[in-house]
Amino acid sequence: MSATATSEDPIVDRPHGTIDGPAAWYGRDLQHDDSWIEGLSSAEVDELLSAVRQVEARDLAMLDLSADDFALPTLAPRLRALAAELDRGRGFWLLRGLPIDRLTERQAAFAYWGLGLHMGTPVSQNARGHLLGHVTDEGRDLNDHGTRGYQTRLRLPYHTDSSDVVGLLCLQPSKRGGLSSVASTTSAYNEVVRRRPDLAHLWFREWCYDRRNEERPGEDPFFRTPLATWNDGLLSIRYVRNFLDSAQRHEAVPRRTEEETEFLDLVDEIANEPGFALNMDFRPGDIQFVCNYSTFHSRTAYEDHEDPDRKRHLLRLWLTLKDGRPVPADFGRGTQAGVSGRGGIAPVPDQVEALAGTYP
Repeated sequence: MSATATSEDPIVDRPHGTIDGPAAWYGRDLQHDDSWIEGLSSAEVDELLSAVRQVEARDLAMLDLSADDFALPTLAPRLRALAAELDRGRGFWLLRGLPIDRLTERQAAFAYWGLGLHMGTPVSQNARGHLLGHVTDEGRDLNDHGTRGYQTRLRLPYHTDSSDVVGLLCLQPSKRGGLSSVASTTSAYNEVVRRRPDLAHLWFREWCYDRRNEERPGEDPFFRTPLATWNDGLLSIRYVRNFLDSAQRHEAVPRRTEEETEFLDLVDEIANEPGFALNMDFRPGDIQFVCNYSTFHSRTAYEDHEDPDRKRHLLRLWLTLKDGRPVPADFGRGTQAGVSGRGGIAPVPDQVEALAGTYP
C-alpha cells in the first residue's frame, strides 16, 4: 500500500499541558554554565589510548570490534551513566580531552568508535550504509533532493536525526564559523503549547517525510510518521523541516494546509529565537553526543582552509542505545524493511559500500 497522509489525528497518548524536567532547558541558562562539558581525566585518557594500542596489536578491524575488545574498566561505567543522561536527562554533553595531536586519524577514529560501543550499537546513517560518517564539505547543493546537509558548508536548520543518539568527533575545525548549536525539543513543544495551544495537537499528527532518494526497492519515496510520541512519561520528537518540505514534491503527498505551515513556521521561529539554543565551538578532539528525541542540533555556515589537509573534518556516529527509551517501531523513519525507527537509515542494496565509512 502506498503511503498517504491522514487528515485526522491518530489516537495517541499525549501529555496534558507543558512538560517539566531536565530535558526542558533554554540555552540562555546554560551559556555560562559548563556543567554540560565532561572532561577526560589523565587516567581515562591513558586507559583509552591503551585500548587503542591493544586493538592495533591484535590487528582488529573496526567493524569486528565489540565493547569487550575495547576494554575501558573505569571509563565504561561513566559512559553508561552519560548514556542515561542523554536518554532521560538533559539530552546532550560534550566530552573534552581526547589528545588528537598524539593520534593518527585512524587511531582517533578507533578511540571514538570504542567509546560509542560502550554506549550503544552503531547504525547506518545513509543509503550507502555508513556506520562512521565523515562530515566534510563535498561541494554539494542542498537544493538537490539527494543531498544531505552534512555534505555542504551551509548553515543547517535545527533538526534531529534517525537514531537514538548522534555523536560528532572534531578532527579538524573550520577556518571560520561552523558553530554547533543544540536546543531542547521539549522546550519547543512547551512554547507551542503556551503560544498556540490550538496548534499543539499537530505534534502528534502523522506527517509525510521525504526519503531524499534513499528508499529501498519497493518502498515509497516518502513515509508517514508523527513528529512526537509520548511513552513512559517521556516526550520524543523527530523534526527535519527540509524533509517535510521536500516531501511535497511527490504527487501522492497531500498539499500542506495553512494550519500546518503555521505550525512548522512557529517551531522554526522558536528554535531560532535568541537565547533558546546553546552554541558551542568545536576544538580538535571534542566529542559531542546528542539525544535525537530531546535535542535539536544545528550548525552555522563555515569557511574552510584552502589546504586540503586542514579542511573541516568531523567523524559522526549514529547509535542505538543499549537501554534506550521506548519509542514506536516505525517512529521517525516509517516501516522500512524490518528496520525500526531507532535503527538509522536502511542501506540500499545497489549503493552499499563495503567498509561503510569505517577504517579497516
